[in-house]
Amino acid sequence: MIYRLYRGLTTMGGPLIAAYLERRKARGKEDAARFAERLGHPGQPRPAGPIVWMHGASVGEALSMLPLAERLIARGLGVLMTTGTVTSARLLAERLPAGAIHQYVPVDRIAYVRSFLNHWRPDLALWAESEYWPNLLAETRHRGIPQVLIQGRMSARSFASWKKVPGFMRKMLSGFALCLAQTESDAGRIRALGGRDVRCLGNLKYAVAPLPCDGAALESLRTATAGRPLWLAASTHPGEEAMAGRVHAALGLAGLLTVVVPRHHTRGPEIAAGLRAQGLAVALRSAGEAVAAGTQVYVADTMGELGLFYRLGGPVFVGKSLCAGGGQNPFEPALLGAAVMFGPLMDNFPDMAPSMLAAKAALRVGDENELAAAVGALLADPPALRAAGAAAQAWAEGEAGVLEQVEQALSPFLAPLEAGHARP
Repeated sequence: MIYRLYRGLTTMGGPLIAAYLERRKARGKEDAARFAERLGHPGQPRPAGPIVWMHGASVGEALSMLPLAERLIARGLGVLMTTGTVTSARLLAERLPAGAIHQYVPVDRIAYVRSFLNHWRPDLALWAESEYWPNLLAETRHRGIPQVLIQGRMSARSFASWKKVPGFMRKMLSGFALCLAQTESDAGRIRALGGRDVRCLGNLKYAVAPLPCDGAALESLRTATAGRPLWLAASTHPGEEAMAGRVHAALGLAGLLTVVVPRHHTRGPEIAAGLRAQGLAVALRSAGEAVAAGTQVYVADTMGELGLFYRLGGPVFVGKSLCAGGGQNPFEPALLGAAVMFGPLMDNFPDMAPSMLAAKAALRVGDENELAAAVGALLADPPALRAAGAAAQAWAEGEAGVLEQVEQALSPFLAPLEAGHARP
């Protein structure tokens, strides 16, 4: 009943959907140059041969799928990666493996979905995390395209919501022949809502390659910061940048450089203005302002450069964990040997965060004062800083075997495609 209502509303509401998308485009939240892809119109021709369609909602989901995409291409299969955000498209333009294609996922309206599927004719669909679009799932199932849920995630809050409409969720999950959950908790919730063949093999975010960086840019920054104590506040959200400024002032270390990398780079000028209002000398990377001797805070508001700043060697605070909730990915700095710390609000990483803490691969700070104390202690003790980074890296490298397990679980779906037969 609910699905039929949803299907009817998305069919009849075409003009309203179109108006909504136009408003998003005007605000820069849709890619004007590739807007037709959101309406199901292809931006590229379909290559010959079988295609595995991989879908992730945004940056994190898409990046976690890249190691698997590389494995599929190595097996001679085509890969179509879809995402829904402008930011994810920009990052994938740089990081998508050779031979893979990126398209924007069509908006979940029957006409758009059918146009997309008619053109691309995927032979296998891999959906990441918790991106459940009813029309897209149903139309894919109706065409007999095998579907697998990868990195399946189901928070306690989402589970409570979906339990109120169990039939609707069961119908959406029924299209997945296999559900690979991130954690045992996720697996239990997905299973309780009707998922078939639900397994927990681990988190593909453990299989990602180290974040890239430009070697020349790294050398330039190392030269500019040589001999100075520094620390990094990474993937910050509103409130955490001002907190970083207060921590800088509280530490009172001569020559201290605080580097702030906001999760949303477009907030850079606003963040810089707020830190300057605290009386701090700020340089803004997007404005071409270099780190000078008198710079106290460097706001690195550019895309795709976290790997550069993680390599600078100072303690790393992972944002969205003190002033905002959920947490950002602590695995990335750990893999690069950074001393990692985060706040108590790490709900997006219910297994990863405790595992890191148990292995002494990360430090949890309860508030701003504890953050300042932890950063100060590590900067005052270089051997302890190096030991914390080594422990983080050892833990991260020890978790990297999940990719082989996922690929093995997918073998029954991949074997028929390796014969080279694409869907008609």
